[in-house]
Amino acid sequence: MAELLLKDLNPGVAWAPRTGPTDDRAARRALRIQIARMERELSELFAASFPRRGIGWTVGAGGGPRILGLAELERIRDDLADRIARARVEIDRQSETEERNRALVERMIADPAGHRWVRVRSEDVGERGCRHWHSRPRWGLLGMLAGWWRVKLSSGCPLACGACS
Repeated sequence: MAELLLKDLNPGVAWAPRTGPTDDRAARRALRIQIARMERELSELFAASFPRRGIGWTVGAGGGPRILGLAELERIRDDLADRIARARVEIDRQSETEERNRALVERMIADPAGHRWVRVRSEDVGERGCRHWHSRPRWGLLGMLAGWWRVKLSSGCPLACGACS
């Protein structure tokens, strides 16, 4: 209303519609939607790879309650995109390591004497718990001298409460 009054008072001044807050509002809304999607994607990556470590899923506060500007929203969005990319790389790296360890367990079972004293933990193959596979001689020193090797799978965590699970 005030703009219309000013337009009538100054007939020589060209009148242009205001583009500031309404355009910023739409851009902020689009950025908030992108940030929410990326936060959900980051949390889904964390949940899908839960027993693994090294994947940060928390999203820090933006410095207290306030309306974030476009530059701050873009910075948050870019940081989230970088974190998602790093999380995917870390998950891929850990998956490859776990796959190699699963193949090692299979080779150990097939040829225990060829993998003497090798121990693979369950978290090395991407499983939860305290158990491990260990290539060791059957019958102790006698088995070691005779070449009687086997892969023994431990029974798991000795704690009754399951603290290692």
